[in-house]
Amino acid sequence: MDTMTLWHITGWEFAALAFAALLVGFSKTAVSGANTVSLAVFAAVLPARASTGILLPVLIAGDILAVLTYRRHAHWPTLWRLFPAVGVGVVVGTLFLVWADDGIVRTSIGVILLFMAGVTVWRRRRADAPEQPDEETASRAGRVKARSYGVLGGFTTMVANAGGPVMSMYLLSAGFRKLGFLGTSAFFFLIVNVSKLPFSAGLGLIDGRSLFLDAALVVFVVPGAFLGKWAVNRINQRLFERLVIAATVVGGLQLLLA
Repeated sequence: MDTMTLWHITGWEFAALAFAALLVGFSKTAVSGANTVSLAVFAAVLPARASTGILLPVLIAGDILAVLTYRRHAHWPTLWRLFPAVGVGVVVGTLFLVWADDGIVRTSIGVILLFMAGVTVWRRRRADAPEQPDEETASRAGRVKARSYGVLGGFTTMVANAGGPVMSMYLLSAGFRKLGFLGTSAFFFLIVNVSKLPFSAGLGLIDGRSLFLDAALVVFVVPGAFLGKWAVNRINQRLFERLVIAATVVGGLQLLLA
């Protein structure tokens, strides 16, 4: 088992993980995609494979808080359209983890994130107005796009808990406004992350020792979520979109340059 416990890390390492956990809470209720920084911190402090298993329960805690905050704003037609493709991506990601080393994983996801950010910026600049979610998901092109992003989101969230930026790019490109974006992504990641638990446990990334460390870190997710809720009411739509795209680009570069 390639897991970690609270007793394997120093005080400074725990402080770094606690900050990353706080940032998870903030990203779940404010700027989705910002938790790519948390991903990088966990991977720097812990063994790369072990970090994905330890981070997952922390993310689920943030997802629960986000659902409680934005549950009325979820767009369920989009979610139902995404889930089958995400399931395929999770299975592919699990198989990928069996043989791929950390370098291949980081490079693959970094390239995907930067590509998605570029496509999103290009599409939004050439469009006269953003599409509405109902129109976007109902069209044939919208269905194809949802399946493509769904597979990529499932793959990246399974191999490195990095599905947030991929799905952020999809929701922005589909024309979601701020609260609809946050509500839809909250339910999406709660369901997807919970479904990943048996896969991660089967790969030996989660066990009783790692969950003990998670129990200490989850405490810091709560103030991060409250900080995000406070901040999101003070961020306008245009700034919100720019922050999401910027967080995605930073996350992609971190993975490529690490």
